[in-house]
Amino acid sequence: MAKTLYDKLWNEHLVQKYDSNESLIYIDRHYLHEVTSPQAFEGLRYKNLSPWRLDANVATPDHNVPTIRGESFKVELIDDEVSKIQVVELDKNCNEFGIQQFDITSKEQGIVHVMGPELGYTLPGMTIVCGDSHTSTHGAFGCLAMGIGTSEVEHVLATQCLKITKLKNMQVCFEGELKPGVTSKDIALHLIKTIGTAGGTGHAIEFSGSYINSASMESRMTICNMAIEAGAKVGLIAVDGVTIDYVRDHSNLSEDIFNQAEIFWKSLHSDDRATFNKTLTIDVSSIKPQVTWGTSPEMTINFDDQIPRISDVEEDQQENLKLAKSYMGLEGADRLQDLTFDRIFIGSCTNSRIEDLRLAANAVKGKHVSKDIIEAIVVPGSGMVKAQAEEEGLDKIFQDAGFFWRDPGCSMCLGMNPDQLKPYERCASTSNRNFEGRQGNLGRTHLMSPLMAALTAVNGKISDPS
Repeated sequence: MAKTLYDKLWNEHLVQKYDSNESLIYIDRHYLHEVTSPQAFEGLRYKNLSPWRLDANVATPDHNVPTIRGESFKVELIDDEVSKIQVVELDKNCNEFGIQQFDITSKEQGIVHVMGPELGYTLPGMTIVCGDSHTSTHGAFGCLAMGIGTSEVEHVLATQCLKITKLKNMQVCFEGELKPGVTSKDIALHLIKTIGTAGGTGHAIEFSGSYINSASMESRMTICNMAIEAGAKVGLIAVDGVTIDYVRDHSNLSEDIFNQAEIFWKSLHSDDRATFNKTLTIDVSSIKPQVTWGTSPEMTINFDDQIPRISDVEEDQQENLKLAKSYMGLEGADRLQDLTFDRIFIGSCTNSRIEDLRLAANAVKGKHVSKDIIEAIVVPGSGMVKAQAEEEGLDKIFQDAGFFWRDPGCSMCLGMNPDQLKPYERCASTSNRNFEGRQGNLGRTHLMSPLMAALTAVNGKISDPS
């Protein structure tokens, strides 16, 4: 029978199917960070268990780490006591159990979904889990990658397996070529606007089409990263020459093993007659730059469209729209261009790779951050991204333009470290979520691409990137 990529990966890793809807699958790679792992390690101690397969696990602190550190920084210098405890516990747990960790002082530390592929730990055909919902990012490599909860982190550590229900298959075809100023982030936001934050619920979304075929690995990772915001548990893309070239440049495999693996990797695509439960085709050539106006990723519009009015939506949606507009302080605004911004954040596991930073740097070169902006920060996704950007002089371009150049971490994507919005501050953000309080108590977040965020920084307002 013709199979989808998801079905192939599922069958390769299926250990046992139970009488219920659940099955046990084998996990090839387990990424760990400081927030969702302490209780899992404590569970191992309580049950007198050890990790089943040490070399399958890789750890790094990212959510809680300050992004102003410098070379002499030590864990003891973290101000917030809870954040400090979590980072210290990760150190202690990794040392005790013998797990590979790139700690807060490592030059290779970074956001787990950025540094994992860069260091060659993400390989095509793997099942990958992490106690973080945006693990779907790794699906860009033809992987079955998903976020898990803390109890599941413990289970994977102890057994190298995971008990889950098989998902349905959904295919989203992105066809055509992008207009100038439009990026993969815009495509992802457009999809979420189109199908809603529940559109992919219960499904693994496979992204395909002529645009995907031409897209870089960085762009593919951005799209798979945002699959979770469309309700899907998994986002994935077939392996092709682009994938294999990236893995060749980043993996630690010997030439002989790589050549053997490549034969298998080339089979990681959906068969021609594979059946999907849902299909959707989107012409990307018609997409404009996208920006969120409200408190959900689906509350997205074209950058030059009118902000929705109460009369524009069905009666059962009017209360939600009213609450979102009130929280975002949009009562007197007709368009996004009417808004002034306080802060700019370029970073997160969605948009902190070298391609993202090059795009933003090119937009601000020779310009300066608007006097209306309180602070604009650029946070590389990993130590490797930071080093490469500095080698290319991107850090100087940003700093000359008035941006602050930071150390790697999740930063202002979420309010778990010093990089937070103050109440009612408005932020142009390249992150993935804009829920109430996501970037700080009463903070107002507008999601957009790195290009749009960079232009918002220098103009003080949303503007036309073309």
